[in-house]
Amino acid sequence: MALLERVSTLLRANLNDLVEKAEDPERMLKQVVLDMENQLLQVKTQVAIAVADEHLLEKKRSDHRQQSEEWHRKAELAVQKGHDDLARAAIERSLSHDQLEVGFARQAEDQKHEADDLRQALRKLEQKLSETRAHCEMLIAEHRRARVVGKAAKARKAAGPDREHTLERMKSKVQVKAAESAAATEVLTPESLEERFRALESGDKVEALLNEIKSRQGRE
Repeated sequence: MALLERVSTLLRANLNDLVEKAEDPERMLKQVVLDMENQLLQVKTQVAIAVADEHLLEKKRSDHRQQSEEWHRKAELAVQKGHDDLARAAIERSLSHDQLEVGFARQAEDQKHEADDLRQALRKLEQKLSETRAHCEMLIAEHRRARVVGKAAKARKAAGPDREHTLERMKSKVQVKAAESAAATEVLTPESLEERFRALESGDKVEALLNEIKSRQGRE
């Protein structure tokens, strides 16, 4: 069956090989899981159909078995009543149903094997799907982590030694400007009240010393 061949192909798929060949690994892995889910749904549908056909064939086999037995009883009744011609006809009907029973029994057996194969494929695909989901989650996480590491490496490369030196120079300039601004502020800031009083006291001392000098010179 084409369906079982597709399932077999999915079961043999190697995710690591697919990831290495894919341009977009994450998208490819999600598509693989989606394909397996779709195939699983189809297999489930085919299993249900196969089992239903098996039951139908088995019922037809059973019906023909009952019909054969019924015509055989009629043949016995005809013999008891002395109607050999009816007995022959009944026996012919019984044999015909026997042949049909054999045919349906063979078909039912074949159908059972097909249903068993589909059931086995379904179990394997369910197990493979569970494993694939877990494996895909791991591979997607690794792929995303690799992208983050790659971006970080590019960012570090972009920063580089030259950029670090540039930042240091800018930092030094900022510090120099800050010092110049502080000095200018100190120079331009008006004298405080304490400084003004100290200036007055200094002026008094100067005048006292001047008067002292003049007084000594006047006495001489």
